[in-house]
Amino acid sequence: MNQTTLLLVGHGSREPSGNQEIEDFAQAWRAQRPQWRIEVCFIEFSATTLERGLDAAAQGAQRVLVLPLILNAAGHAKMDIPQALEAARARHGAVRFQYVPPLSACDPLLAVMLRRLQTAMQALDMPDPHTTGVVLLGRGSSDRQANGEMAKMARWVQEESGHPLVDLAFTGITHPRLEGVVQRQVRLGVTQVVVLVYYLFDGTLVQRIERQVQHLRTQYPTLRVVSTRYFGFEPEVLAVLEQRVFDALHGHAQALIACDGCSYRAFAQANGLGGHTHDDHDHPHGGHDHEHDHHHDHDHEHLHTPAPKRCVHAHTAAACTRQPA
Repeated sequence: MNQTTLLLVGHGSREPSGNQEIEDFAQAWRAQRPQWRIEVCFIEFSATTLERGLDAAAQGAQRVLVLPLILNAAGHAKMDIPQALEAARARHGAVRFQYVPPLSACDPLLAVMLRRLQTAMQALDMPDPHTTGVVLLGRGSSDRQANGEMAKMARWVQEESGHPLVDLAFTGITHPRLEGVVQRQVRLGVTQVVVLVYYLFDGTLVQRIERQVQHLRTQYPTLRVVSTRYFGFEPEVLAVLEQRVFDALHGHAQALIACDGCSYRAFAQANGLGGHTHDDHDHPHGGHDHEHDHHHDHDHEHLHTPAPKRCVHAHTAAACTRQPA
């Protein structure tokens, strides 16, 4: 089998702990798969840029499998990473670069959300789903498909949890925002609210959510508000990534993003929607999915590929398809 490097691409954060968590995640994965070569880079807010990460991964490799450690496919996944891949292919003509989809909405991540919700409910004084509103809170995007993936997850939580009131909110870029959603739920008569934090790792936006939740507690003193932890090192995240690797290396249908999403890139470039990277230059704030209120965070051995210990659904497409009951 050809020598292959797995390159984990994190978003990157102004908060050092967020980037360190991704480094720790990669180290834990290496410990489980010592025969695999796993490298890490970040789209922004790190010296380990996409350009440098791709160059390092290409050294001594015949193939680089690019794994975006991102929940939804928006501008970064559809523009920045493909642009960096195109340039890397020009620099390393003998290396085969392949790109798999972001994590996206799927059953394993739903399982994490439901577990988080159950834990939060147990911490409440009255764990009654009929008096408890739920808010799935994640990063907003100017890409409607990315926002739609979050809406899909919110709907799945409602169907699987028994909570009649599950709403969606965004930390930026688009609406609704957390404060407005909680205000609506209070008007509907809820006495408790669980905020499900739909983020992979720590960062300034996650820390900002904690401040927002505390503000809500002050604003609504009779309302019990609890928030959950971000995903972090949950085994389901690793399971999805391992399935991505297994499918890509075994040539399963739709395991890779065809042409690195060239149709989207052509449309975006024609309409002035280009992405951005920060490889060895200043932060230019082009067309992208950051906030603009000064709070933004963009929150060798051969690779043997035994099948993952447990199957996860929808490991091949850009968004997974749930299996019928």
